Amino acid sequence: MLDVGSNTVHLLVVDAHRGAHPMPTRSEKTVLRLAERITPDGRLSKIGAEELVETVNAAKRSAEALGCEEMMAFATSAVREANNAGDVLDFVADKTGVELRVLSGEDEARFTFLAARRWYGWSAGRLLVLDIGGGSLEIATGFDEDPTLAVSLPLGAGRLTRKRFSSDPPQRKDIEETTEWLADELAPVAKKIHKLGEPDRAVATSKTFRSLARLTGAAPSSAGSRVRRALTDTGLRQLLAFVSRMSAADLAELEGVSPSRAHQLLAGALVAQATMKALSLTELEICPWALREGVILRRLDHTDGAGQTGTAQNGG
Repeated sequence: MLDVGSNTVHLLVVDAHRGAHPMPTRSEKTVLRLAERITPDGRLSKIGAEELVETVNAAKRSAEALGCEEMMAFATSAVREANNAGDVLDFVADKTGVELRVLSGEDEARFTFLAARRWYGWSAGRLLVLDIGGGSLEIATGFDEDPTLAVSLPLGAGRLTRKRFSSDPPQRKDIEETTEWLADELAPVAKKIHKLGEPDRAVATSKTFRSLARLTGAAPSSAGSRVRRALTDTGLRQLLAFVSRMSAADLAELEGVSPSRAHQLLAGALVAQATMKALSLTELEICPWALREGVILRRLDHTDGAGQTGTAQNGG
């Protein structure tokens, strides 16, 4: 599977077949930061498109060398929102032979919800799932595998960092204004979710939430995916008081923080805090499965169940 995101392009090779647990066998990530390659007129730059082609070609070669039978490739907000998205997709397909599928924000929310539902099962009851990406925030809730409500908001950590912070670390005034702005942006969606009823289980996915949970005391990734991890409102509030005064370079030195994402950690924390407050959540359980697993699971649902499939995914 190839996942072309706002920050990274992630190739995930999975040994999977219908009815079985998808088992990752290889993971390769390339920091591309496509969202920062968007020109003032809203187009993905020529350099950005060329770098994307190079990265997709490298991922394709890796997948072929590993004997993958199928490559599923998709792109999220950075490509989706580019004014020249169609031209970029044609360019990539012509130069690499790989056809990127652009996921809508609602699709992102639905696939992520499916992954969380499969991870926790029906015993989770009404499930609420949050995911903070580089360009957008996805929220979905419901009782079934298909959520009752699935929304995507342009509140990604990278987007907010670029648009609302002009210094490193950000000025206190900018942080306070962003906090108030986020509350206003989230209010309409929060109202809809509250009308549907309180969730039986509230969970979060994505690198941003995993990093925040790790910084507030959750177990490291080396402890395994089945160890319970959570992010609390108290822990997040204490963390914000700490990281809001740190530069991106200093944040990159913290355990659990990826150097390529350190610059947007504060914005991600602010989005997480604002969303938890808007939805009256005191704790979020960190779900190991997210968008990529959801895409794989949905693909397997539409197979005939015969045999195993080595699937390569690109993402970030």
